[in-house]
Amino acid sequence: MKHLIVAMLGVVVMQTALAHGHAGPIDDSMPDAQRIRFCERVRDHALQAFYNRDKGRPMKLFDEDGSDGARITNHIIRRIYAEPQISSPKKAEVFGRGTCNEMMGTKLPAD
Repeated sequence: MKHLIVAMLGVVVMQTALAHGHAGPIDDSMPDAQRIRFCERVRDHALQAFYNRDKGRPMKLFDEDGSDGARITNHIIRRIYAEPQISSPKKAEVFGRGTCNEMMGTKLPAD
């Protein structure tokens, strides 16, 4: 079941990435390549959370298994639902990317 959810999320992320025309591929030799890729995915989840909130859909969080990925993504999704000043897709993207970059490497509770 978990693999199915991950596969579905991968499809959604790929569709979102192709639709928005991101910068070129990130070279693995870059020092922060993994963080950059992760924060791009988190940015896409932030954008989807904004659209879900805008359409009145319930919040969809990831199962927290102790990983930073689920913790950071859930924190961002909760904040997007809680803060009306995140009022456009661009603001959601900027918030998602910025918050991800700030939280990467921290082990403190997000909330």
